[in-house]
Amino acid sequence: MERPYVLGLDFGSLSARALLMDTRTGTETASAVFDYPHGVMDRALPDGMPLPADTALQHPQDYLDALCTLTRAVLDRAGIAPDSIAGVTLDFTASTPLVLNDEGVPLCFLPEFRGEPHAYVKMWKHHAAQAPAERITALAAEYDPHMLDAYSGRVSSEWLIPKLLQILEEAPEVYRAAARFAESGDWIVRTLTGVDCSSTNMAGYKALWRPGIGYPDRAFLETLNPAFADAADKLAHDIRPVGVCAGYVTETAAEMTGLAPGTPVGVSIIDAHAAYPAAGVTQNGKLMMIVGTSNCCLTTADTETGAPGVFCVRDGILPGVYGYEAGQACFGDHFDWFCKHQVPASYTAAAEAAGVSIHTYLSELAAKKKPGETGLLALDWWNGVRTDLMDERLHGVMLGMTLATKPEDQYRALMEGCAFGTRVVLDSYRHAGIVIDEGFACGGIAKKNPQLLQILSDVLGIPLHIAATDQAGALGCAMWAAVMSGIFPTLKDAAAVMVRPPIRTHRPDRANSAVYDRIYALYRELHDSMGKENSILRRLSALRQ
Repeated sequence: MERPYVLGLDFGSLSARALLMDTRTGTETASAVFDYPHGVMDRALPDGMPLPADTALQHPQDYLDALCTLTRAVLDRAGIAPDSIAGVTLDFTASTPLVLNDEGVPLCFLPEFRGEPHAYVKMWKHHAAQAPAERITALAAEYDPHMLDAYSGRVSSEWLIPKLLQILEEAPEVYRAAARFAESGDWIVRTLTGVDCSSTNMAGYKALWRPGIGYPDRAFLETLNPAFADAADKLAHDIRPVGVCAGYVTETAAEMTGLAPGTPVGVSIIDAHAAYPAAGVTQNGKLMMIVGTSNCCLTTADTETGAPGVFCVRDGILPGVYGYEAGQACFGDHFDWFCKHQVPASYTAAAEAAGVSIHTYLSELAAKKKPGETGLLALDWWNGVRTDLMDERLHGVMLGMTLATKPEDQYRALMEGCAFGTRVVLDSYRHAGIVIDEGFACGGIAKKNPQLLQILSDVLGIPLHIAATDQAGALGCAMWAAVMSGIFPTLKDAAAVMVRPPIRTHRPDRANSAVYDRIYALYRELHDSMGKENSILRRLSALRQ
């Protein structure tokens, strides 16, 4: 039977999405979205147990419910037979690890661990492992000066190993009960196929795994904590390149999902990385921005190099080249925070009267301001710093407010601050010798907020092409599924059929760019001052802790 369809599954921070594509025409046949019922647990567990600061957990049952609901939904909406799907690939936020027993069951499903926070999924933005991350960084510098060359010399609290060390030291009974610490994306692949594996993408960027070397060795882990010596034994060791088959849908998984038994399933991919080819980016020297709650900035090159806050993995994003990742821990979350907590009721009422969202209302007001007119400068660290300081304990700043400052002034300052933070990323790439002449952007913010994207183009000084798809992660996964199943020989061939042209292009206004160059110099001065050891921000953070 002809199998022209491929399925991409995108597991994000608050919801999961499915996209069924017809590879003959490149059309989106059916799609569906599933919001996680438990959402983000950052204040309390489902039983009401309070959670400490910087905690961000999720419930793995939400992922199972999303998987089963979405697959059946797209099959039903498309009206196709399950065995007409040639392959499935999924992406996931990362590092988003969970703790499994011998049978691959999350410990939080067991009665004895339901009230234990460390038995639940730790989200990518769980930042309570900052202290372990700093210890790992310090030891690596002494133990092997080259261990962190691919990671700009620092370990992030968002990564897998620091989170595992936190579990050991704060909940040793959970650590001992764990047969496997797995990325949630790898767990979903295991649920579908029964195969316990990971990808060069997941392991390379988030678990300090290096080709030809593997994870940090036993002696290193034991030095961190004697009981941590077996940590690598609890991780997946079957590491496969991006785009290859992990296994095939089992009979049990078929009953759960409605998929046909034997359907090929690809290895899991980090969500932002899956979106890379969905904008048609299949070559080096392009900046791919996935603009959402955070901002992930990706590029590829033929050579390996290092720069502050930049992570490099061979075959990590595209086969045969080095994949570079950098970004900002907070982007869209800035604007959500502002609208929820800082906007007067009169503005909300005005937006409702105009029939637009409060974000659109504030963006349109902010767009009437010229660069520098507000007199404000924002440091975009509301959720810590990813590039280039890699410290989640550093927090946001806004300077220059007066009694005449209005909400739209602050909103624009946040927009500009986010753009300056992205320029830090671009500067890091250029410092590493990577030449970037244009950018591509996808995600809800990229499509919905042209004012912000124009500011980004002006600040970065490069044209930005806005991807047509609303589901870049799911589309990228579908493209990988099409390559994995042999429908297309390469991603470039898949893109020629499955990717639509950009919906618009933002080009830098040179006059605005000149002003932003001057403001960016002030941003860098503030950045360097607040990021140094014993800065005001660091002392405030210590008091908060």
